Amino acid sequence: MAGGGAAASALSSPWRTLLQRALDANAHLKHSTFFQLATVGEGCRPANRTVVFRGFQEHCDKIQIHTDARSNKVGELKEWPLGEICWYFTDSWEQFRISGIIDVIDGSSSDPAKLQQREKTWFASSMKTRSQYLGEPWPGVPVVDDDLDPSTGPVDAYCLLTLDPEKVDYVNLKSNQKLMFRRTQEGDDSSDWMAEKASL
Repeated sequence: MAGGGAAASALSSPWRTLLQRALDANAHLKHSTFFQLATVGEGCRPANRTVVFRGFQEHCDKIQIHTDARSNKVGELKEWPLGEICWYFTDSWEQFRISGIIDVIDGSSSDPAKLQQREKTWFASSMKTRSQYLGEPWPGVPVVDDDLDPSTGPVDAYCLLTLDPEKVDYVNLKSNQKLMFRRTQEGDDSSDWMAEKASL
């Protein structure tokens, strides 16, 4: 089950409870873990792409995404670490727009805790997923036909992104319900959210 199951629902963020329910209700659809991630691209123009949900970071609401360290979005995020997710669930007719600060965690990070988290998500990935980071020198070229040792740690091209939500807009088109969630304080230690209803 995507999102961490019981561990996910144990956290207090009200929007996360809604998101977990949507993930559970749409779990039979392979595309339910795909969402669009928009960032600030070259020339301050919007850049958007589809990425895969890789779960929540432990003990917090940060959303994890895997990417290739050589992709354009990594350089863009290092300059403008802002992003917004648009996530639509086709069976339950629910949409989540989640915006916040994105942290880029690659092999050059000087934070041991972040490097440990990167390694943990690497080993939690399938061998097929890990092999996607063996292509040289840029994404899009053929994958090197070498066997990857399952015990080998993250390769240089593997990068973990974590989005720390600050604002969540939720829409349920079946019930014509819209809720807006705002984090009341900034910082990793804040889990207090304010919610209000809004018109569609």
